[in-house]
Amino acid sequence: MIPPSFSYRAPATVSEALALLNESDGEAKVLAGGHSLLPMMKFRFAEPALLIDIGRIPELKGIRQVGNRIHIGAMTTENELLESALLKEKCPLLPEVVRWIADPQVRNRGTIGGDIAHGDPANDHPATMRALEAEFVLKSADGERVVAADDFYLGTYYTLLEANELLTEIRVPVLPPGTGYAYKKLKRKTGDFAIAAACVVLSLTGDKCERIAITLTNVGPTPLRAETAEKLLTGKAIDDQLVEQAAQLAMEICDPAEDLRGDKEYKIHMAGEMTRRAIREAIDRARGRK
Repeated sequence: MIPPSFSYRAPATVSEALALLNESDGEAKVLAGGHSLLPMMKFRFAEPALLIDIGRIPELKGIRQVGNRIHIGAMTTENELLESALLKEKCPLLPEVVRWIADPQVRNRGTIGGDIAHGDPANDHPATMRALEAEFVLKSADGERVVAADDFYLGTYYTLLEANELLTEIRVPVLPPGTGYAYKKLKRKTGDFAIAAACVVLSLTGDKCERIAITLTNVGPTPLRAETAEKLLTGKAIDDQLVEQAAQLAMEICDPAEDLRGDKEYKIHMAGEMTRRAIREAIDRARGRK
């Protein structure tokens, strides 16, 4: 299908992009990698009067460490995340997640900011951002605000990002030595969205779990955080029985949509299995076994 007619602008600075957004009165859409927006325009699920291409703004790219956080420009591509020596050393969960995203061609154009801002619960970064307790920098012509990933997602394709705002930067923590992490994803084929996926970040003190985050992909209207399962495991030595209980608690919060990838019961069951695998692998990494 062919999208309806629209105007096109390619600003060279963030200030220019924000001015265009401010002038558009909510009728503009921001183009990053284009893998999500352009198909929606072709099917006329999105009909912007103005398309603002931010691909030529150099200040929206780059990966750098600032204190105990890593700042990532929203237009940084998936391949740049995958190849980043800084991320491999200081936040290796992110490159691991990127390997699960689509295929090399998509990763060469797709951006972390586009993946996050789109609000699609099937995308892989949103659940990862919740598990990492990341922060997002949102800018408008009126100023800047920083919001937590835990607060950002409100519903399917619905986030805290206002029509006149631009996601400019993602801030993730430097993971302390000994942090365990894992992202387990079940999908039908290379390039597909998850049937279900689970992300776990944890730290141990001796045998006891000092802190754990468990998040789920594509089994609800937003990326889900299994807070009850987290509370169950915190402060305890995690054994097989507790892993099973945590997986069951994670399954209880799932409400997936039925589609060609499976019915609700199958997806919920797979969310539990991915949770089990992610917890076990994160524990192994925290103990230096992987």
